[in-house]
Amino acid sequence: MGAMDDAKHNAEKLVGKAKEGIGDATDNEKLQAEGKLDQVKADAKKVGDDVKDAFDK
Repeated sequence: MGAMDDAKHNAEKLVGKAKEGIGDATDNEKLQAEGKLDQVKADAKKVGDDVKDAFDK
């Protein structure tokens, strides 16, 4: 996985954490859920890239 992909996934995860935090602070369940979903998506993309890299070696 390239450094750019890694940075992109980390940025997506941070955005998700921010959304979740804002949702917690405002009792906005929809925003909390969106934040958690963004984090899961970022983690899944990272795992997919890691698997792809393992097969490329």
